[in-house]
Amino acid sequence: MTESSYHTPIMLPEVLELLSPESCRVTIDGTLGGGGHSEGILERLPAGAQHFGIDRDADAIEAASQRLSGFGNFHAVRGNFFDMKDIVPLREYGFSGADGILLDLGVSSHQLDDGSRGFSYGIDAPLDMRMDRSAPLSAYEVVNGYPVQKLNAVIRDYGEERFAPRIARAIAEARERAPIETTSELAAIIKSAIPAAARREGPHPARRTFQAIRIEVNSELEGLAEAVKNAALLLNPGGVLCVITFHSLEDRIVKNVFRELKDPCTCPKSAPVCICGKKPLVQILTNKPIIASPEEIEINPRSRSAKLRAVRRTENQP
Repeated sequence: MTESSYHTPIMLPEVLELLSPESCRVTIDGTLGGGGHSEGILERLPAGAQHFGIDRDADAIEAASQRLSGFGNFHAVRGNFFDMKDIVPLREYGFSGADGILLDLGVSSHQLDDGSRGFSYGIDAPLDMRMDRSAPLSAYEVVNGYPVQKLNAVIRDYGEERFAPRIARAIAEARERAPIETTSELAAIIKSAIPAAARREGPHPARRTFQAIRIEVNSELEGLAEAVKNAALLLNPGGVLCVITFHSLEDRIVKNVFRELKDPCTCPKSAPVCICGKKPLVQILTNKPIIASPEEIEINPRSRSAKLRAVRRTENQP
């Protein structure tokens, strides 16, 4: 495995401009991947500053640790960024919070392209899709074990797929004959379930369903709002949180969390003045999400759907 098998970091210049690592004492990359973003941050940190990188994928931890081995202030942490405040040993290094945090919610190109991982409908592989390969639930169990109603709900809600009922029924009928074991089998079933007219344009017909199953397998949205909120509250005053999303469900969650942190007031809208006393916890730095430039999209097509949002922590306490 080489570092080049991992994705080029999305919107790295924009992330670095927002985070300003030059003025940070401690930074956290909550989704380490191959270490591309972390490398950019580490190159700009001042002397004495520390950087922590979190990932639940053991392969990512290994690859990033090799890539960043020349930085004595880099610390890899195996785990889920949902548990950031508990697993990052800030106090061991004399810190109570972070000055910069990055969350890149995308799946790395390595995970998509590695045939053994089963993330991609374009590569024939066993159905898996686990970011943490020690996790008990895989795509195989979802596809072959979920009742048709639950499968329909996953595809509809997480994939925003209008043909979810047809796809769920087609999967259920196919697995009655024999278990569905590979990505190619599943992609073919999905394609056959979608009307021909709807397949003529746009992305691969299996894209939304594969996305939905991946989200279900890795519990990517369950608890995401709380995780983003906790990351923002882990910041020191003046610290910045950057979040990169890749589909509308994630982006909507992040946008709503940022709005709630900016305006946590719980007073009735009809109240003439605020009496709850809750003050803004963040300043929103991106009123509209930042998107990749046409030049970046040409070099890295996977950046096309990326959206970057950021907030700065205030002095106020929750």
